[in-house]
Amino acid sequence: QVHLTESGGGLVQAGGSLNLSCVATGNTQSAAMAWFRQVPGKERERVAAISWRGATTEYAAAVKGRFTISRDNTKGTVTLQMNALKAEDTGLYYCAGYLGGSYYGSVIHWGQGTQVTVSS
Repeated sequence: QVHLTESGGGLVQAGGSLNLSCVATGNTQSAAMAWFRQVPGKERERVAAISWRGATTEYAAAVKGRFTISRDNTKGTVTLQMNALKAEDTGLYYCAGYLGGSYYGSVIHWGQGTQVTVSS
């Protein structure tokens, strides 16, 4: 059974940085992983994804150039480095695990979320 646990959220001023971490217990080494965020009243959106080997990544247009996703399969961790944060980055950030090695498939595992609040 897979469990995903996020940490690293918090309150930061616009222009600042945060590093989110997701620790996976269970077998996720062969699964693509991603970070999603959700704002009340809006659909959950994917902000970054990474293939199972970490060879390919994909970013939402709104965060490209500011966020970096990475993973360490030996430790079972996925991180999201967020720089130059904006007020519109505020939201509940979820770690997600896919069925299989591609991030074009289905998400089958979700963490509980970590809140990021960016003050302007």
